[in-house]
Amino acid sequence: MKYKRKKLNLRIKREFQKWVFIRVLGTVILSSLVASIILYFYAHHEVTASFYDAHVKIRRVSDLLLPVVLAGSFVSLVSGTILALFLPQKIAGPLYRIEMGLKEVQKGDLSVIIHIRKDDPLHDFVNQINVTLASLDERFGASKRDVKVVSVTEEGK
Repeated sequence: MKYKRKKLNLRIKREFQKWVFIRVLGTVILSSLVASIILYFYAHHEVTASFYDAHVKIRRVSDLLLPVVLAGSFVSLVSGTILALFLPQKIAGPLYRIEMGLKEVQKGDLSVIIHIRKDDPLHDFVNQINVTLASLDERFGASKRDVKVVSVTEEGK
């Protein structure tokens, strides 16, 4: 039997996708802005000596651009590190609480209610889990009551 490759699904929840996009785009724009400001101040520096002195000091364009490129790379590295440290925390915290709640469900407690902060990006997901768990708890509760009624009826005969 030939394995069929699944089609790549790039559709995710729009609000969550927008939340991540805004944070990543904001970081990229901020780091580009800082790198541009550094380039502007470096390039705007006035040459007080004659053109000949400047020509002798700068033999290649790479000598002029190397500090700017290094500064821009440093700013991008710092902003990327900050993004990598803090963005996953907004997702990892709620996922951890969901995992802990589902471990309680695994033990048999369907009355678990998973709580996360209102501004967490996975709030709708947790609400759906809580609704599903409440529905399962209600169904199993009704089934248990039906079993008790049947067993009491059987004993009475």
